[in-house]
Amino acid sequence: MKISSVFSGLAALALASAVNAADRTAAIYIQPVSQSPSAPAPLAEIRYDSSAAAPEAEIISYEAPELPDEAKLVRIGVYDPATKRWESSTSVASVDNFGKGYSPTLILSVDQDGNAFGAALKGVRIDAGQTRDFGPQALLLVTEPGKQPEVNKPIVLSPEGKTVVPEEKTFFQKYWWLIGIVVMMTLSGGGGDQGK
Repeated sequence: MKISSVFSGLAALALASAVNAADRTAAIYIQPVSQSPSAPAPLAEIRYDSSAAAPEAEIISYEAPELPDEAKLVRIGVYDPATKRWESSTSVASVDNFGKGYSPTLILSVDQDGNAFGAALKGVRIDAGQTRDFGPQALLLVTEPGKQPEVNKPIVLSPEGKTVVPEEKTFFQKYWWLIGIVVMMTLSGGGGDQGK
Protein backbone atom coordinates (compact mmCIF):
# COMPACT_ATOMS: atom_id res chain seq x y z
CA MET A 1 0.00 0.00 0.00
CA LYS A 2 1.36 3.36 -0.96
CA ILE A 3 1.84 6.12 1.56
CA SER A 4 0.06 8.60 -0.72
CA SER A 5 -3.13 6.52 -0.77
CA VAL A 6 -3.10 6.23 3.04
CA PHE A 7 -2.55 9.98 3.34
CA SER A 8 -5.34 10.81 0.88
CA GLY A 9 -7.71 8.44 2.73
CA LEU A 10 -6.97 10.12 6.05
CA ALA A 11 -7.40 13.56 4.51
CA ALA A 12 -10.79 12.58 3.05
CA LEU A 13 -11.90 11.20 6.42
CA ALA A 14 -10.84 14.39 8.21
CA LEU A 15 -12.62 16.55 5.62
CA ALA A 16 -15.83 14.53 5.91
CA SER A 17 -15.84 14.78 9.70
CA ALA A 18 -15.21 18.55 9.52
CA VAL A 19 -18.13 19.02 7.13
CA ASN A 20 -20.49 17.00 9.34
CA ALA A 21 -19.32 18.81 12.47
CA ALA A 22 -20.48 22.14 11.04
CA ASP A 23 -24.08 20.91 10.61
CA ARG A 24 -26.22 21.30 13.71
CA THR A 25 -29.85 20.53 14.41
CA ALA A 26 -32.55 22.21 16.45
CA ALA A 27 -35.87 20.72 17.49
CA ILE A 28 -38.71 23.23 17.22
CA TYR A 29 -41.73 22.61 19.43
CA ILE A 30 -45.22 24.07 19.50
CA GLN A 31 -47.60 24.57 22.42
CA PRO A 32 -51.15 25.96 22.25
CA VAL A 33 -51.73 28.97 24.50
CA SER A 34 -54.86 28.22 26.52
CA GLN A 35 -56.18 28.15 30.09
CA SER A 36 -55.14 24.51 30.49
CA PRO A 37 -51.91 24.30 28.47
CA SER A 38 -50.82 20.94 27.14
CA ALA A 39 -47.24 19.75 26.87
CA PRO A 40 -45.23 21.11 23.94
CA ALA A 41 -45.36 18.89 20.86
CA PRO A 42 -42.65 18.52 18.22
CA LEU A 43 -43.26 20.67 15.16
CA ALA A 44 -40.08 20.43 13.10
CA GLU A 45 -36.42 19.57 13.18
CA ILE A 46 -34.10 21.97 11.39
CA ARG A 47 -30.56 21.26 10.22
CA TYR A 48 -28.47 24.40 9.88
CA ASP A 49 -24.92 25.52 9.20
CA SER A 50 -24.18 28.97 10.55
CA SER A 51 -20.44 28.79 9.87
CA ALA A 52 -20.81 28.73 6.08
CA ALA A 53 -20.24 31.83 3.99
CA ALA A 54 -23.97 31.87 3.23
CA PRO A 55 -25.73 30.46 6.34
CA GLU A 56 -28.41 28.00 5.36
CA ALA A 57 -31.11 25.93 7.03
CA GLU A 58 -33.33 23.09 5.90
CA ILE A 59 -36.22 21.25 7.47
CA ILE A 60 -35.39 17.60 8.15
CA SER A 61 -38.79 16.63 9.52
CA TYR A 62 -42.08 18.44 9.91
CA GLU A 63 -45.28 17.36 11.62
CA ALA A 64 -48.41 19.40 10.99
CA PRO A 65 -49.73 20.40 14.41
CA GLU A 66 -53.04 19.12 15.75
CA LEU A 67 -54.39 22.12 17.61
CA PRO A 68 -57.55 22.31 19.71
CA ASP A 69 -60.39 24.32 18.20
CA GLU A 70 -60.41 26.88 21.02
CA ALA A 71 -56.70 27.69 20.57
CA LYS A 72 -56.07 30.98 18.81
CA LEU A 73 -52.39 31.40 19.67
CA VAL A 74 -49.43 29.03 19.83
CA ARG A 75 -46.00 29.23 21.43
CA ILE A 76 -43.02 28.32 19.22
CA GLY A 77 -39.47 27.66 20.42
CA VAL A 78 -36.62 25.22 20.99
CA TYR A 79 -37.70 22.84 23.76
CA ASP A 80 -35.85 20.08 25.63
CA PRO A 81 -38.27 17.28 26.64
CA ALA A 82 -35.68 15.73 29.01
CA THR A 83 -35.47 18.82 31.23
CA LYS A 84 -38.99 20.02 30.31
CA ARG A 85 -37.67 23.54 29.72
CA TRP A 86 -37.60 25.92 26.80
CA GLU A 87 -33.97 26.21 25.68
CA SER A 88 -34.55 29.39 23.72
CA SER A 89 -36.74 32.40 23.74
CA THR A 90 -40.20 31.65 22.47
CA SER A 91 -42.52 33.56 20.20
CA VAL A 92 -46.28 33.64 20.02
CA ALA A 93 -48.02 33.24 16.67
CA SER A 94 -51.58 32.94 15.46
CA VAL A 95 -52.96 29.55 14.45
CA ASP A 96 -53.97 31.21 11.17
CA ASN A 97 -50.34 30.75 10.04
CA PHE A 98 -51.18 27.04 9.59
CA GLY A 99 -54.43 27.77 7.76
CA LYS A 100 -55.36 27.00 4.20
CA GLY A 101 -53.49 29.15 1.70
CA TYR A 102 -50.49 29.70 3.97
CA SER A 103 -47.11 28.00 4.09
CA PRO A 104 -45.35 28.13 7.47
CA THR A 105 -41.83 29.58 7.53
CA LEU A 106 -39.83 28.68 10.63
CA ILE A 107 -37.25 31.33 11.57
CA LEU A 108 -34.35 30.12 13.72
CA SER A 109 -32.11 32.72 15.36
CA VAL A 110 -28.58 31.63 16.29
CA ASP A 111 -25.61 33.42 17.81
CA GLN A 112 -22.16 33.56 16.20
CA ASP A 113 -21.19 30.27 17.88
CA GLY A 114 -24.16 28.54 16.25
CA ASN A 115 -26.26 28.14 19.43
CA ALA A 116 -29.99 28.58 18.88
CA PHE A 117 -31.47 31.31 21.05
CA GLY A 118 -34.83 31.93 19.44
CA ALA A 119 -37.45 30.53 17.10
CA ALA A 120 -40.41 32.14 15.39
CA LEU A 121 -43.10 31.31 12.87
CA LYS A 122 -44.38 33.32 9.95
CA GLY A 123 -47.18 32.25 7.63
CA VAL A 124 -46.48 33.12 4.00
CA ARG A 125 -49.40 33.34 1.59
CA ILE A 126 -49.10 30.77 -1.17
CA ASP A 127 -49.22 32.11 -4.70
CA ALA A 128 -49.68 29.13 -7.01
CA GLY A 129 -48.47 31.11 -10.00
CA GLN A 130 -45.14 32.00 -8.39
CA THR A 131 -44.00 28.82 -6.66
CA ARG A 132 -44.53 25.09 -6.68
CA ASP A 133 -43.00 24.52 -3.24
CA PHE A 134 -45.94 24.70 -0.82
CA GLY A 135 -44.19 22.96 2.09
CA PRO A 136 -42.77 24.58 5.17
CA GLN A 137 -39.58 26.60 4.78
CA ALA A 138 -36.70 27.33 7.15
CA LEU A 139 -34.88 30.62 7.53
CA LEU A 140 -31.68 31.11 9.55
CA LEU A 141 -30.81 34.43 11.18
CA VAL A 142 -27.24 34.74 12.47
CA THR A 143 -26.51 37.61 14.84
CA GLU A 144 -23.82 40.07 13.90
CA PRO A 145 -21.70 42.04 16.33
CA GLY A 146 -23.01 45.51 17.00
CA LYS A 147 -21.33 48.68 15.86
CA GLN A 148 -18.40 49.74 17.96
CA PRO A 149 -17.89 53.41 18.73
CA GLU A 150 -15.39 55.14 16.53
CA VAL A 151 -12.65 56.57 18.67
CA ASN A 152 -11.48 59.98 17.51
CA LYS A 153 -8.61 62.06 18.78
CA PRO A 154 -8.59 62.57 22.54
CA ILE A 155 -10.13 65.65 24.11
CA VAL A 156 -7.49 68.25 24.95
CA LEU A 157 -7.80 69.80 28.39
CA SER A 158 -6.23 73.01 29.66
CA PRO A 159 -4.06 73.00 32.82
CA GLU A 160 -7.19 73.99 34.78
CA GLY A 161 -8.97 70.82 33.56
CA LYS A 162 -11.39 72.54 31.20
CA THR A 163 -11.80 71.81 27.52
CA VAL A 164 -9.81 74.03 25.22
CA VAL A 165 -12.12 76.10 23.02
CA PRO A 166 -10.51 77.10 19.71
CA GLU A 167 -10.50 80.83 18.98
CA GLU A 168 -13.16 82.10 16.61
CA LYS A 169 -11.68 83.23 13.30
CA THR A 170 -12.55 86.61 11.83
CA PHE A 171 -14.41 87.00 8.56
CA PHE A 172 -11.19 87.91 6.75
CA GLN A 173 -9.35 84.87 8.19
CA LYS A 174 -12.10 82.53 7.00
CA TYR A 175 -12.72 83.93 3.50
CA TRP A 176 -9.41 85.53 2.45
CA TRP A 177 -9.15 83.25 -0.55
CA LEU A 178 -12.65 84.14 -1.78
CA ILE A 179 -11.94 87.87 -1.42
CA GLY A 180 -8.73 87.36 -3.42
CA ILE A 181 -10.63 85.62 -6.24
CA VAL A 182 -13.22 88.42 -6.43
CA VAL A 183 -10.50 91.10 -6.53
CA MET A 184 -8.58 89.18 -9.22
CA MET A 185 -11.68 88.77 -11.39
CA THR A 186 -12.55 92.45 -11.00
CA LEU A 187 -9.08 93.62 -12.02
CA SER A 188 -8.68 91.18 -14.88
CA GLY A 189 -12.13 91.77 -16.29
CA GLY A 190 -11.69 93.52 -19.59
CA GLY A 191 -13.35 96.77 -20.37
CA GLY A 192 -13.55 95.76 -23.99
CA ASP A 193 -14.13 98.51 -26.46
CA GLN A 194 -15.00 101.43 -24.24
CA GLY A 195 -13.87 104.14 -26.59
CA LYS A 196 -16.09 103.21 -29.49
